[in-house]
Amino acid sequence: MVASTNVYGDIVRQIAGDKATITSIISDPSADPHSYEANTRTQLELSKADVVIENGGGYDDFVDTMLKSANSDAKVLNAVQISGHTATGGAELNEHVWYDLPSMSKLADEIAGALSAADAGNAATFAANATTFKQKLQELEGTAAQIKTAHTGAGVAITEPVPVYLLEACGLANKTPDEFSEAIEEGTDVPAGVLRETLGLFTGKQVRLLAYNEQTAGPETEKVLQAAKDSNVGVVPVTETLPAGKDYLTWMGGNLDAIRTALG
Repeated sequence: MVASTNVYGDIVRQIAGDKATITSIISDPSADPHSYEANTRTQLELSKADVVIENGGGYDDFVDTMLKSANSDAKVLNAVQISGHTATGGAELNEHVWYDLPSMSKLADEIAGALSAADAGNAATFAANATTFKQKLQELEGTAAQIKTAHTGAGVAITEPVPVYLLEACGLANKTPDEFSEAIEEGTDVPAGVLRETLGLFTGKQVRLLAYNEQTAGPETEKVLQAAKDSNVGVVPVTETLPAGKDYLTWMGGNLDAIRTALG
């Protein structure tokens, strides 16, 4: 099996155990996945895969391009499609669905099904592991619900939309101007007025925490980070790939703990 990032690679590992060989294409916790450049090794790994897990939603388009050029007949699991999230009302799709716990529960079922189709003899093991994984996800959803009960409606700021699904599950309201987070995500300059508006969230005490994507730091995000610190606003570092030494569940649990701590 091949996964576009180590986030999905780890979820597969938790369901497959030692019954499958798993390759994660993007795994560097310090790199920006948006700027990943696929190479011939990537092409080779994808061409040999029986099952491929991609994020979709424009996040890792290189996967589809390379599978097409390899004439691959691999089973492809698209996490965005499985999640059911779509862009509505002219809004941009938030493709970072791995921060949406219910979506990962749906994905777990699809992974178990794909593994079982490829290895029917271990279907019961895959199903049992998927059930265990989903039960642990439900525990995390319970933590998010507790935060929501205590802090619903609290304002938060982000540098990119990466953790928005998780923040929304906690009942928190993103106050960041869309123009700011979109510019940061796309690597374009933030208009001066938009930057002033974003910095004003902290000086005006409109937000309780800043969710800061550590993988795409730049001059504008550093100014926002400093503004949060100067205003004693809690900072929750987030990443797009799995941090070293953590699995998906401990990573998301740590994010929830950091959110709760920042809110006070």
